[in-house]
Amino acid sequence: MTSTPEDISRFWNLIASAWTATGTEPAAVLRSVDSGLEHRLDAFLTQLNSLSTGFSSEELTALDRVAERALYDLDRADLQAITDGSDDGFLYARGFIVAMGRDYYDAVNADPEAATADAECEKMCYFFAHLHNERFGAFPATGSGISRETASNPAGWS
Repeated sequence: MTSTPEDISRFWNLIASAWTATGTEPAAVLRSVDSGLEHRLDAFLTQLNSLSTGFSSEELTALDRVAERALYDLDRADLQAITDGSDDGFLYARGFIVAMGRDYYDAVNADPEAATADAECEKMCYFFAHLHNERFGAFPATGSGISRETASNPAGWS
């Protein structure tokens, strides 16, 4: 199962709205990776959680499917060479890229040199899956047949 254009748009708009609600732009976060990153990401994730209140199982599953695909598409050796990290560390680095929003995601996906080294957002990797589990007692079945784990995208590691 693949994400619809509406699901993809909703996902990226939700991320942008969460950043707006924190009063911080992702570009400011990118400039401050060495100071205050964890606090700013926590504020973002809190807002993302608030904005997701009341979403149905189907809505959270659709959002998780978009996150899963975004992380999968970033699963590439050329990007890991820039961001560094172990298998888990690279997953968390991809989580950071997704958390920074669509513009940053697109820039890094097009040119790994645009990525920030040593920046991670572990919670973003399974954010909507964990929300689904908390609210509905089970992790969502995305039906995509892909994995977000490191080195699961064969095209990125050939």
